[in-house]
Amino acid sequence: MPALNFKAQFAEEVEEGRKRQTIRLRRKKPIRVGDRLFLFAGMRTKQCRRLRAGTEAYCQSTEPIEIRNGRVMVNGRGLTLFEIWRLAKADGFETPEAFFSFFRNQYGLPVEGDVIRW
Repeated sequence: MPALNFKAQFAEEVEEGRKRQTIRLRRKKPIRVGDRLFLFAGMRTKQCRRLRAGTEAYCQSTEPIEIRNGRVMVNGRGLTLFEIWRLAKADGFETPEAFFSFFRNQYGLPVEGDVIRW
């Protein structure tokens, strides 16, 4: 039963059900379709709280993703600009520029990981 921690900037959207996916670096033990997910904000702090408590979250799909400067590949296929916009919005970003900036600053590009949807 994997636990996913969200930064404060995403917590409200996860809590309200507007954000139903996350992009994570590859894990030693990958999240699989059907896994029950525990969603948190502020893990390992006194402010830790469970998001969507009382609402079960189960992994609906996972897909490998690669994020490079201005380019995104999901399942080995390059996304169009429109698809990048949709992915960025679904992941809680207002624009693709904000999406790329976040991953560049957080992890450095390129990023290889998984898109996890619930």
